[in-house]
Amino acid sequence: MTQYWPTGDRLRQILTLALPIIAGMVSQSLLNLADAWIVGQLGSNALAAVGMGGNTNYLASAAVIGIGAGVQAMVARRKGEDNAGAMATPLNAGLLVGLLASIPLFVLFYSGSGWLMSTLIDDPAVTPLADEYFSVRVIGMFALAMNFSFRGYWNGINRSMVYMRTLVIMHVADLVISYALVFGLWGLPEMGVYGAGLGTTLALYLASALYLLQCWQHSRPHGFLRKMPSRELLVSILKLSLPNSIQQVFFAGGLTVLFWILAQIGTPELAVGHVLITLILFLILPAMGLGLSATSLVSQALGRKDSEDAVRWGVNITLLGMAMLWCIALPLLLFPDFILSQFLTEPALIELGRMSLRITALFIGIDAAGIILTQCLLGAGASGLVMRTSILFQWGFFLPVAWLIGPLLGFGLTAVWLLQMVQRLLLALTMAYHWRGRRWATIRI
Repeated sequence: MTQYWPTGDRLRQILTLALPIIAGMVSQSLLNLADAWIVGQLGSNALAAVGMGGNTNYLASAAVIGIGAGVQAMVARRKGEDNAGAMATPLNAGLLVGLLASIPLFVLFYSGSGWLMSTLIDDPAVTPLADEYFSVRVIGMFALAMNFSFRGYWNGINRSMVYMRTLVIMHVADLVISYALVFGLWGLPEMGVYGAGLGTTLALYLASALYLLQCWQHSRPHGFLRKMPSRELLVSILKLSLPNSIQQVFFAGGLTVLFWILAQIGTPELAVGHVLITLILFLILPAMGLGLSATSLVSQALGRKDSEDAVRWGVNITLLGMAMLWCIALPLLLFPDFILSQFLTEPALIELGRMSLRITALFIGIDAAGIILTQCLLGAGASGLVMRTSILFQWGFFLPVAWLIGPLLGFGLTAVWLLQMVQRLLLALTMAYHWRGRRWATIRI
């Protein structure tokens, strides 16, 4: 056990890389909670609309989000090989691929927004609100594609502080602009749900501008925008990123289907489900931050041709993440009503979500292990394995059974939430099995 728990220099390396990422992601999660609080003042219909619209926007953008993981793994591998002049060339390729992929996705989802929301939501009071929120959020797809590639680059070269400060600025701007547009402050029009979506979109483009400026100032020696990416590099990025993009699409689609399942159970379940998922994001984003640090450290170790060190990084960070998330989740286990009352004003809704929140707190450490080991495998280049495993458990197991026990058999929100945690347990065990097997150590990227 001693050799696997991170101590001394290894712990310092993990925390130096991970803490800025975690800080940025915690700020993101806190501001997501603030967004939920802002929209919650408009009532449960608005909260349900933003929940469905926001998660459908994740589905629309998932394909371009996945490119960032490929950029990070390739940048970190170049760093491990001590190839400084080529470290930013995967970023160039990621930006080009992301922007080109965004065009057809934007046209498809923007033009089909009304039909999509009316298909996913039966409640006529919620559908138009979800349509206006989703249609303005999808305009930010181009910025999202660039931002995830930029994130992959900065994390891949171990400069996660750049990512953190940019993300914090973006989310503070999102909070201020959205609040002003929702309620019509400082002479701005009162836009309600549409204003919440517009504020987020504007903040995304602000972050893109900041990333571009910082890369222009500091990354030109690494090859940033010095020439068009070669065909070979574009193919490599696509081969590495495509499975992750497909996985992200299926994951986001599964999340949208989950919201549809909750909507079939009832609008109260949909509103509570939105709050629960927002709270889960607060819990798992530190694990995502540790996972992103693992992606870089594992890939850099493999760049040095030291697979044993890569294994140790994966185990070190996984154990640290499990302990951290169980500590963070303790208040949710002990004081669920107080936590839920910050977002839900109706006692019946608080009662509806109480047990599901406690289930989340109990399982969150296992969920952390699955998240971190997934990122380790992505750092090793095993994106195809991650894609197949994730899709199998979500679409082959969780969603069909959730529909069966929820809308069909009438067991309700708590049963669906417990099933979701069981799915994450199975995923974590499978990822641990593959990590221990070490077949990923021979993958070249």
